[in-house]
Amino acid sequence: MRLKDKVSIITGGGGGIGRSTAIRFAKEGSKIVIADRNEITGEETARLIREQNGNAIFVQTDVSDKNSVQNLISVTVEQYGGLDILFNNAGVGNSEVRSVDLEEDEWDSVIDINLKSVFLGIKYAVPELIKSGNGVIINTSSLLGLRGRKLVSAYNASKGGVVLLTQNAALEYGKYQIRVNAIAPGVIDTNIIDMWKKDERKWPIISKANALGRVGNPDEVAAVALFLASDEASFITGVTLPVDGGGLIF
Repeated sequence: MRLKDKVSIITGGGGGIGRSTAIRFAKEGSKIVIADRNEITGEETARLIREQNGNAIFVQTDVSDKNSVQNLISVTVEQYGGLDILFNNAGVGNSEVRSVDLEEDEWDSVIDINLKSVFLGIKYAVPELIKSGNGVIINTSSLLGLRGRKLVSAYNASKGGVVLLTQNAALEYGKYQIRVNAIAPGVIDTNIIDMWKKDERKWPIISKANALGRVGNPDEVAAVALFLASDEASFITGVTLPVDGGGLIF
């Protein structure tokens, strides 16, 4: 087991990439803390893990609120005695409109959930990760954190920020043997793309806009997260790894 006896927090663990990663980590021996705003889906992920003889709890969390994130870390340490892995995965998209038409409140919300949450996760998890002696942080960026696209200004900015925040944290905490990396998914079959699927004009184009000509699935991203969390990636830090079927080169 690649994560035997490790303790992992996974934000946005109620579905999609977060759920797939939580289940995958649990199968590899990690104790799992699911963090999500949605109590129903978060508890469901924890239940699915326990039904497979894994060890998991759910902590309802607003990743954009410092008190909520502090509580998440505290509960994790109280329950499991420490923390080894933090997967800052929670995220949202924004309305597909020009930046001049995007409401300021929506801009703030997207930046808070996608970028500020990563800052807060790092801020409050690092002291516990230092104690582990071999801590890991994985952040979810996006293909759209590596290149621009029309009509998604807040999402572009937030996910681009994750890339540089990842590098910053890798430099700051490498001396404590904490590795910090990011994953940049392309089009993955999660609920964040539900609106695209309903667009009969755009979807046939978007769904094939990469070298492999298909949409990815959450398990394919979870496999990369597992690699980065494991000792197999022991000399990798500060990297943003695209998991996009070749979308970046398309």
